[in-house]
Amino acid sequence: MNIKIGQLLLNSGIISNRQLEEALSRQSEDNNRLGYHLVQIQAISEADLNKFLERQQSIESSNLDKVDIEEDVINLITGDIARRYEVIPISREGRKLIVAMTDPNNLFAIDDLRFSLGMDIEPHICASSMIKRALSKFYAESEAIVPIDESNKKKGNSIHTSLADIDDEGIATDTDMLIGDEVFESMIIQEDEEEDIEEEDLDFEIADSPVVKLVNSLIADAVRRRASDIHFEPFERFVRVRFRIDGVLHEVMRPSRKYRSAMVSRLKILGGMNIAEHHLPQDGRQKILVGNRFVDLRLATLPTLFGEKVEVRLLDRSAVILDLEKLGFEEEPLKEFRRGIKRPFGIVLVTGPTGCGKTTTLYSAITELNDIGVNIMTAENPVEFNLKGINQVQMNSDVGLTFANALRAYLRQDPDIIMVGEIRDKETCEIAIRAALTGHLVLSTTHTNDAPSTINRLIDMGTEPFMLSTSVVCIASQRLIRKICPKCKTQIHVPDDVFVEAGIDPERFRNIKLYEGMGCSYCTNTGYKGRMGIFEVMRIDDDIRRLIEADASSIEIEKAALEKGMINLRESAIRKLEAGLTTFDEVLRETIANS
Repeated sequence: MNIKIGQLLLNSGIISNRQLEEALSRQSEDNNRLGYHLVQIQAISEADLNKFLERQQSIESSNLDKVDIEEDVINLITGDIARRYEVIPISREGRKLIVAMTDPNNLFAIDDLRFSLGMDIEPHICASSMIKRALSKFYAESEAIVPIDESNKKKGNSIHTSLADIDDEGIATDTDMLIGDEVFESMIIQEDEEEDIEEEDLDFEIADSPVVKLVNSLIADAVRRRASDIHFEPFERFVRVRFRIDGVLHEVMRPSRKYRSAMVSRLKILGGMNIAEHHLPQDGRQKILVGNRFVDLRLATLPTLFGEKVEVRLLDRSAVILDLEKLGFEEEPLKEFRRGIKRPFGIVLVTGPTGCGKTTTLYSAITELNDIGVNIMTAENPVEFNLKGINQVQMNSDVGLTFANALRAYLRQDPDIIMVGEIRDKETCEIAIRAALTGHLVLSTTHTNDAPSTINRLIDMGTEPFMLSTSVVCIASQRLIRKICPKCKTQIHVPDDVFVEAGIDPERFRNIKLYEGMGCSYCTNTGYKGRMGIFEVMRIDDDIRRLIEADASSIEIEKAALEKGMINLRESAIRKLEAGLTTFDEVLRETIANS
């Protein structure tokens, strides 16, 4: 695409002179097509650009975001050819292959495809930004994961080596790993006859570089896309690969089941697990370096009907913000939480479901409390991030180092502040209470839906109510909600009856603008970019203590806390909605009307 298309768009009044100049300036820096930059600066949408190109060149356009492309069609064109010509195969009709191209007038590319495939080629025009996104999805480039040579690591040199040249036996399970800059040709998966890989062929499959490159590619792509988890899920005819991005799962690939065993074995080797064990769950860990970012991998296998499912948790240290001011607290809840963690003794609890950011909140609190005059000790399983100046201990139930045993030992180590990863049983809870009553500040987490119900959860474990009322000083509950993408943020209208159905007074939003993300390349067409916390903080005062000792229900405790000014999760989310930071759908998804 050249200046001609820019001039035509300008003459048509679709873009302005300023937008054209900005796009041309960007184009001079990276040589991407002009239309790509016009889309990036939101001068024109991809759909409108496609329509304009279709009229201009009298060639049918294709919207790749609205086309379901079969895997066997994608596999007709190799990754290097697809990237070289910026082409995506869309569908096959007998001997004719329909492809989306940025330049359908590139006769050399069409002839090359026709000759190599032995098929007739029907080109459709498509915006280059859409093509690039599809290339990333279907032909992901990978970066190598290789062992770090300690001698070179000390010198600060990166090693870039193809995994095809490395024996799997040479990959130590207890060493740091590096994702370097080397780019590999993507794996081409052919749907051969459906048969399981024989056990005797497993070593060959593990070492086969396409499988290694595919796994590396997925891990590297997940890190780039800020995914928190990767799910490798075996089914009868394929393996479904999904990324959890901003708390929501997205399918990214469906390799044939032919590669299932090799992929699982590669992941097991990466996590230091036993590749010969297929019937029991296993756990493993590994540390990698992506560019200049350290990422911890936590891998877990689970036997299912069609093979082993593997879940990979990604912990990007550089993406974690350990600052209470930036987590999403409202002003009053933050004051209450700080008041709690700055008490000389007592228990402060952070509660919520798995993956809601409880550990990050506790780490942020510890970072704020960390001082040369304070002895802070943590008991964690696992230790997710190393904190300078803090004694962190990894739990190991295999040798008897549990939360309860660690707490007993900590009380003989002259601690001022103790963090316990999770209170999950009566013994741990009672030792934490004992520590709090003997002059220590204890920080910990539990799994409950909100702050008031935490008390009943601890009582259900067998803890006496009077022990809780005298030791717990503050309970914070939290969730994570997605933020609207700033690049495609668009004002919307929500009818009054929708507000009423959701339990929200429509008058509250009468003069407030609401927004949604329409989806763009910046947010991978989701409309959301990043997450933030919503919090409710319940201070345990004398009235709440009396309710706890009277064995009051969580509803009664919540009612009393709300009367004293507690902001619950729903109210915290609504305030984010009022500020234009999130969407109405997110508020409904993460909170309930009576929370």
